[in-house]
Amino acid sequence: MRALARSLPGFAAAVPHVELGTWPTPLEQVPLAGRPVWVKREGASDPIYGGNKIRTLEVWFGHARARGAKKIWSIGAYGSNHVIATLLHAERAGLEVGAILFPQPTSPWAVENCGAIIDAQCELVRLRSVIEVPFVGLAIARREKHAVVMPPGGATTVGTMGALAAAFELAEQIDAGLAPPPARIVLAIGSTCTTAGLLAGLQLAHACGAWRWSVPIVHGVRVTPWPVTSRVRIANLARVTLARVAELGGPRVAIGMRELLDRLVVDGAELGKGYGRSTPRSEAAVRALRGVRLDGVYSAKAAAALMRLHREGVGPLLFWATKSEAVLGSPTLESLQAAPRAILDWLR
Repeated sequence: MRALARSLPGFAAAVPHVELGTWPTPLEQVPLAGRPVWVKREGASDPIYGGNKIRTLEVWFGHARARGAKKIWSIGAYGSNHVIATLLHAERAGLEVGAILFPQPTSPWAVENCGAIIDAQCELVRLRSVIEVPFVGLAIARREKHAVVMPPGGATTVGTMGALAAAFELAEQIDAGLAPPPARIVLAIGSTCTTAGLLAGLQLAHACGAWRWSVPIVHGVRVTPWPVTSRVRIANLARVTLARVAELGGPRVAIGMRELLDRLVVDGAELGKGYGRSTPRSEAAVRALRGVRLDGVYSAKAAAALMRLHREGVGPLLFWATKSEAVLGSPTLESLQAAPRAILDWLR
């Protein structure tokens, strides 16, 4: 939120947050097939566990504390980056934590995260299917009056404020000459929180003069299917985020859905067989971008799209590298013995 505070101090002060990350995250040039792309290394945002979810959680934790909450619940698949980031960082905000988990296809990255979730030894609720999420989440919210239950990925106007602020950080780095103004920003779309936040943040930064160049296209690459990653749904979340900015005393950005849709691409070409399943192209992207940590089911699918755009001559391209650069250890024997057997079955 620091870059946002430098441009819009009054508005930034109106957004409760808890500082977690190391900002700014690096912006680096990376060679790809003899030509450069630029990488925003969000994975370096924290040495314990980084990634794009740190920005989301800074604002969600601030929101929870402002409401007087003592506990925060995260919802996601058992390999969710959002869930493990919540469990590892909530204590820094003085919050207890719980997780509501549903199944997903197995992969090395899901098993790594699930092992760390088990090792956190927090309260876990195991669901049989993602279909149960709204019913169980609502039941917990009603039962625990001093708790906040985040939706998957924290994808509301609370969570989007983190990525919105990141647009101002990127503007400062481009102004400092670390990269040219991009034609496209390529990133994975899961819950839509980061995509919608960046889409709104670029418009806000341009309107107040912090972004002095043409506004780039936000090129989101589906890692979850429609309708979660509906283009209209993402643009509407960006629109509602900008309305929330005005409600909190920030600038009023006069932009309609048509203009937001014009700056947003939703790319489904890399989804493959669906959520949580790697593809030959995502595995090739892991090998091609060796200096950037990718997971085959999320960020590597976005990197595969980056490589395709790069081959087509689109540029300058900026890749929003969302996977944490910290590698999580295996759970202890004590944690495994204490874990619900139904969750251990997911690791087999």
